[in-house]
Amino acid sequence: MRKTSYKEIFLRHVKDHLSIYVFVFVLFLIGVIFGAIIVNSMTMTQKEDLYYYLSRFFGQLSDGKQASASDMFWQSVFHNVKYLGLMWILGISVIGMPVIFIMVFLKGIVVGFTVGFLVNQMGMNGFFLSFIAVLPQNVLLIPAYIIMGTVAIAFSLRLIRQLFVKRSINEAPIQWFGRYALVFILILILSFLSSVFEAFVSPLLMEKLAAYF
Repeated sequence: MRKTSYKEIFLRHVKDHLSIYVFVFVLFLIGVIFGAIIVNSMTMTQKEDLYYYLSRFFGQLSDGKQASASDMFWQSVFHNVKYLGLMWILGISVIGMPVIFIMVFLKGIVVGFTVGFLVNQMGMNGFFLSFIAVLPQNVLLIPAYIIMGTVAIAFSLRLIRQLFVKRSINEAPIQWFGRYALVFILILILSFLSSVFEAFVSPLLMEKLAAYF
């Protein structure tokens, strides 16, 4: 018999959990919109205070006083591992499923607020800044959060069916738990690559752009 390729396994997984993927993505998108709305609801004083700190950051960036790339990298890795690890654990806990929804929503708010604030305060410069400072790492990180959230929810639902509905499952629990752990490892690799962009690529691009502000 022909061995099943990883691509076929992934496509089957997406097909089986498409409704959850759509729900998680829409929830994240609502968070992004809500984050942008928060920016517009801020008072002028609050915006000025945040913009002051942003200007100081660019001043330090131009003077070469920003944190070292290695420090930024490990801080980013530590943050992502904590956040993704919590989502993974909540998937096992069954009762933590609502918290997963909240975490995905909050991640959307952070992205929406960051981009919305930059564009609101800096116009096209803010748009370009978002493109080089926010987009590179989030191209990998956002899919990582969406996949982790979906897999955690799907795993939690499967546990619920097993515990309360008592449906028979062809596989031993250790097998689908092993796959759940493997997905978590792959997601951590994605977040690791995202941290590389955030710490080593984005600051260089931002340093070039800071000269124009």
